[in-house]
Amino acid sequence: MYLCFMTLQYKNATIFFTDEGKGTAVVLIHGFLENSTMWDKITPHLTKRNRVITIDLLGHGKSDCLGYVHTMELFAETVSAVLKHLRIRKCILVGHSLGGYVALAFAEKYPQKIKGLCLLNSTSSEDDEERKTLRARANKMIQNNFTNMVRMSFANLFGPKSKERHKEELDLALQEALQTSVQGYIAANEGMRNRPNRNHVLKNNNFKKLIVIGKKDPVLDYEKSLEEAAKTNSEVVVFPNGHMSHIENTEELIKTLKVFLKKC
Repeated sequence: MYLCFMTLQYKNATIFFTDEGKGTAVVLIHGFLENSTMWDKITPHLTKRNRVITIDLLGHGKSDCLGYVHTMELFAETVSAVLKHLRIRKCILVGHSLGGYVALAFAEKYPQKIKGLCLLNSTSSEDDEERKTLRARANKMIQNNFTNMVRMSFANLFGPKSKERHKEELDLALQEALQTSVQGYIAANEGMRNRPNRNHVLKNNNFKKLIVIGKKDPVLDYEKSLEEAAKTNSEVVVFPNGHMSHIENTEELIKTLKVFLKKC
């Protein structure tokens, strides 16, 4: 087994990624204001039987920005560039929140390359009008109040009990989030605001599909997530906590992913 930290150039932007293990390729895609380090506690459990690739999306972690709008399609193309560089023809995608939107954009364009797709605290539906308005407002406010805005955004992803129980992990995740540039924040948020509905990507493809839901997720409505899973013929796993299942339900998530990977 080996761990390889690598970079490549995509449209004159540096993209950072890691490559570890052997077997079926599994691509882990982080969420908004996160980076590849969010998978640090999960990757070692998956590399025992799989080749695991983690990628810093544009404007996050050690990867550069490409303008002030990072569409889901653009993010997906960077994932494609990494897979092409590594000569990987087929893979399983696991995307957290924003990462799920990126995975769906990739699967829409390259369905033949997908063995399985897991939406972790994510959705194939587009933003409703209220959410779009909130994102537009945040992009205006962030330019003058970055630190407080990021702190507030992160705090809202956890319930009161989770904040106490996972204080150390929350603080570490927050410190990573604060390393994101203002440009990276705006570009990703604008891309999410304008993303289309991709229910059809799940519904019309035969690859294995899993939606992991947090019952108390403050971002995604629990009942709507269940409805989405039913109408797209996706398997569903429900955890009792919020939007950050990789922190709030780490052990359960590892077990869930192991089972899913075996099915793909």
